[in-house]
Amino acid sequence: SAKSLRIAAQQRKAMASVIVNNREDEEVDYEGDVTENTDVTDETDITEDTKSKGRKKMQAKGRGFKNASSVDDRYAGRSGRFDSVAGDAKSHDGVQKSVEGWIIFVTGIHEEAQEDDVYDLFAEYGDVKQLHLNLDRRTGYVKGYALIEYEKYAEADEAVKALNGAELLERKLSVSFAFKAQKRK
Repeated sequence: SAKSLRIAAQQRKAMASVIVNNREDEEVDYEGDVTENTDVTDETDITEDTKSKGRKKMQAKGRGFKNASSVDDRYAGRSGRFDSVAGDAKSHDGVQKSVEGWIIFVTGIHEEAQEDDVYDLFAEYGDVKQLHLNLDRRTGYVKGYALIEYEKYAEADEAVKALNGAELLERKLSVSFAFKAQKRK
């Protein structure tokens, strides 16, 4: 009711004028830090502080508020520049190296294949850094593809050339590099 709203407003006003002593026993006045407006969608709320000679205070509200006038310079000077696959120092024959190594994409893996089966087949061509063999959440079987990462380009290239078209558990594998340049017409 109106009486309870008036009491709540008086309590908020009383809380706003609390004086707190800090460690060095200096008085710090936090008056005016709490406003009547509780809408968290507003980024700023300008209130009139009558006891501090009519000057206006800007108060921050909302998540991630820093300075409303600051310009976001994350993309300053980098507009339109993207990494290129062709001609890069980290590429061979149009194949791009990932952050950590050379990744090959294998499709046609039998649904009952185990990680050890795939690892043993590809470990013959070099040191396998990582192997991702994704499973279907509903059935628990392999989805049919894998991502395999090699440290060296020569090892990954040899595995792609040797195992593209090979069979694993009576299924024909298709092996290629995961990141490569598209051929333009």
